[in-house]
Amino acid sequence: QVQLVESGGGLVQPGGSLRLSCAASGFAFSKYTMMWYRQAPGKERELVASISSTGGATDYADSVKGRFTIDRDNTKNTVYLQMNSLEPEDTAMYYCNARRGSRNFWGQGTQVTVSS
Repeated sequence: QVQLVESGGGLVQPGGSLRLSCAASGFAFSKYTMMWYRQAPGKERELVASISSTGGATDYADSVKGRFTIDRDNTKNTVYLQMNSLEPEDTAMYYCNARRGSRNFWGQGTQVTVSS
């Protein structure tokens, strides 16, 4: 069955870094666009970053440009989100998403908390 398993979240001080991972299984990972979303308490889920199936194209929300980097390893069926210069406003549950046409898969999320 399809699985997306996020890991790497945690508590970090402002200015710190985290690297999230999302391990995929049960579908043709290399053919899917992959995305990271986040949702803070009381707010709507927002798109943070996306990467094309080959990794050749990426896009970022304005709020994270220059601080976050999305990449993928199609040999490991894994997508990553490197987060640097973290701010308290980055505190949220982070979700991995796989999309291809009408197919749309979600992980369970990993919590990121930025606090001193």
